[in-house]
Amino acid sequence: MTECRKLLVSCEHGGNQIPPNYRALFRGQEELLASHLGYDRGALPLARQLAADLAAPLEFAETTRLLVDLNRGRKSPCLFSEPTRDMTVAEQNQLLLLHYLPYRAAMTGRVSKLIADGAQVLHLSVHSFTPCFQGKVRHAKLGLLYDPVRNEEKRFSQAWKRLLKQYSPDLRVRCNYPYRGTADGLTRSLRQKFGQSDYLGIELEVNQALLDGEEFPPSLQRCLHETLCELLPSD
Repeated sequence: MTECRKLLVSCEHGGNQIPPNYRALFRGQEELLASHLGYDRGALPLARQLAADLAAPLEFAETTRLLVDLNRGRKSPCLFSEPTRDMTVAEQNQLLLLHYLPYRAAMTGRVSKLIADGAQVLHLSVHSFTPCFQGKVRHAKLGLLYDPVRNEEKRFSQAWKRLLKQYSPDLRVRCNYPYRGTADGLTRSLRQKFGQSDYLGIELEVNQALLDGEEFPPSLQRCLHETLCELLPSD
């Protein structure tokens, strides 16, 4: 365990809010905004709780990912959604300037500051996923996404998986599921800026089947909190 490792929590898909000047684009799209395409249900309350319990800085967004997806690269075809894809280049650039670039810059700044203070950054990007996607049931309850080539990320994720199973034997945990840890996302972008000795980027994916309303149950929050406490150095 690295003695100077510091946790940084983020949540890129925390809400489905629409800025007033873009509401006309989403008129009549309430069902879409409330779906998994609009935001990650339960992710932001969980991220807030983990950050508070572990005294970690938190960066989050509550604007819908349908406006511009903060967890996609600039060249991704999924950066803009159907309502914003047909905007002019100038309008899309304005979206990036107002909503995308400030978030990306804030995350880069937080990581840089922690590294400058002598810490190795453990970035936990919190997301949730639908129990069924394109007709296929997703049976795992938790997914831990990392880059297998980065040994520190691999060791941390596998150690966390073992602890989670010890703490809650019935909790099905899979690594690099339901997506690959190297897929397009904020963690991949930050890995390109920071070496593995300074930065670990882990995406926590939680199955929305576990939701109790808009939040995940306290038992799951305790499980995540207790296991992370064992893996993080105490001050």
